[in-house]
Amino acid sequence: MVLALKHGDRLDLAPALARWMLAPAKPLLKRADILAPVPLHHWRMLRRKFNQSAELARHLAHQSGQFCLPDLLTRQRKTPSQDGLTRSERMENQRGAFQVTQRHRQVIKGKAVLLVDDVLTTGATLSACAEALYAAGANNVDVIVLARVERDG
Repeated sequence: MVLALKHGDRLDLAPALARWMLAPAKPLLKRADILAPVPLHHWRMLRRKFNQSAELARHLAHQSGQFCLPDLLTRQRKTPSQDGLTRSERMENQRGAFQVTQRHRQVIKGKAVLLVDDVLTTGATLSACAEALYAAGANNVDVIVLARVERDG
């Protein structure tokens, strides 16, 4: 179902998948001031037609009554696909790729942000997003993901 949402244009799955995320997210939602999705680069957004993480964040915010800023973060450079990369290669690939959108810099100072993503593999993308949020003044950053990739070995 995750792949159908991400690559199969199954936007209709987002509300139900966000509902699945709601129960495990409750403790994180209680301390969050802002929900924010991991952004896609604009070229990838054109190819996919929507940001699956933004759709999950939007539905999670709606279902929980939380505030969501879908454009809190921007991807400032296009990064190659993470497929087949080691953890250290993934970290390097994502380093410096994200920044807080200029108009939201004052909004997040001292705030707790809950980052929403569809899949966690090594944490490189979420780590790079968290670094950008902390650098812009966020007080706390938590993450919630729909699925986690289990790697052999």
